[in-house]
Amino acid sequence: MARKSITQRLAELEERKKTLKARLGKQERAQDTRRKILLGALVLHRLEHSHDTEFNRRLRDWLQRELPGFLVRDTDKTLFDDILGSAEIEGNSRAAE
Repeated sequence: MARKSITQRLAELEERKKTLKARLGKQERAQDTRRKILLGALVLHRLEHSHDTEFNRRLRDWLQRELPGFLVRDTDKTLFDDILGSAEIEGNSRAAE
């Protein structure tokens, strides 16, 4: 059986490196997505179940200020109508004044 040349072995190692880097990137994206989901779940849980009304008010106010500038697609904004609804109504009424 013929041995592989050093060039062939290097090419195989480079291909293996490329495959492992792609796998690592996929794993990092999955972890990032999981973190975002869990953080969002925490925020929504606090809004729905917290008995600290002052904290809820401050959190909701912050979200109403920050989300409109963060969300760029109308479909994304629709997902947060329950939080943004009153803020957009207030914003529109202030703009009309």
